[in-house]
Amino acid sequence: MAGDCDPADVFALLDDEYARSLLAATSHESMSATELSDQCEMSLSTVYRRLDQLETCGLVVAETTPDPDGDHTKTYEAHLDELLVTLEDGEFAVSLSTASTTAEFADAFTDLWEGL
Repeated sequence: MAGDCDPADVFALLDDEYARSLLAATSHESMSATELSDQCEMSLSTVYRRLDQLETCGLVVAETTPDPDGDHTKTYEAHLDELLVTLEDGEFAVSLSTASTTAEFADAFTDLWEGL
């Protein structure tokens, strides 16, 4: 989570044009690094480097899915609904707010159970 990441690292990522492009692209749908490289017009090594930094700070999540041919594909999705920056006593703090699909599934299960 961003709470585990130094606020300076989060600020640097959000100041980076490549990182912002990757966040924007993955906010619509999960995408592979190759798809992101094509869509955002950046080298694959740049994509992987920025995705690693974004994932470390909890701004994107990665999911590995098996392909029918036996290979695996890793896709990335923005994991950011709200980023709050506070300044108190000369110290910056960053908190990240995300939508939890687990909570959505739990709510759906509860609604289903109560409807029986």
